[in-house]
Amino acid sequence: MSADDISAAEFERHRARLIGLGYRMIGSIAEAEDLTQDTFLRWHRTPAAEIREPGAWLHTTMTRLCIDALRARKSRNESYIGPWLPDPCLTPAPEARSAEHVLTLADDLSVAFLLLLERLGPEERAAFLLHDVFDTRYPEIAAALGKSEAAVRQTVARARARVTADRKRHRATKTAQHELAAKFQHAVAARDEAALLALFKPDATLISDGGGKALAARRPIHGAAKIARFFLGITKDTTPGQFVLDACWINDAPGFVIREDGIVISSISFDVAENRIAAIYAVRNPDKLARIH
Repeated sequence: MSADDISAAEFERHRARLIGLGYRMIGSIAEAEDLTQDTFLRWHRTPAAEIREPGAWLHTTMTRLCIDALRARKSRNESYIGPWLPDPCLTPAPEARSAEHVLTLADDLSVAFLLLLERLGPEERAAFLLHDVFDTRYPEIAAALGKSEAAVRQTVARARARVTADRKRHRATKTAQHELAAKFQHAVAARDEAALLALFKPDATLISDGGGKALAARRPIHGAAKIARFFLGITKDTTPGQFVLDACWINDAPGFVIREDGIVISSISFDVAENRIAAIYAVRNPDKLARIH
């Protein structure tokens, strides 16, 4: 095996984690893969003698590329039309996950968690993810961010406090989430308003991301009654088989890919609290659905 083959094989050992880090940092699978490829190109061009710890070197490089991308994205998001949501990430059902899937999923991949990360600055987000999600040591994070270890510890603690303060204390089990999703699918198909209302918390929220490229609410919809009427409204004039909710796992939770006349028009996923739906995240931007077939 040549030196290049060995180098490529070493990189492949880390690819899944790099993509997982990139997706959590950026919220885009395509961008995470592009940044991972950029990391590989830099890895390939760097003399092996200059790389003492491959994993640390790769995570440092990926982290810096993600931070640069986040800073560039800030200006783009100022002109984004309507609410922004991360790309839907289709994940295997728990019983079908390989070791690689477990590695890529790491800890929390929920949309609610990714939206909480959006409140953090680029370096704050990187430090928190590297330490609390990817179990990176403080000295490595300090090297990646060009800060002292003491400063990084403070950054992680501050980020953790901001994120955990807003996270649900009692998260629903996978079984409870799956049961709610099945009830939602049945209620929508039956156009049963009472059944739909029973699934939501009274103050539930629907966030729809169309990006100005697909019909979507420009502002979040608040309240169980309004959300129930919304779903009854969009299915009002459809015929059986025209509007289909295909069950799947999105961001490590039960969700649906919605097809109209066989074409993917949306994905929806849920945030569940106290065994009822607290939030629905609907992605309708076709750019974010391009990977779903």
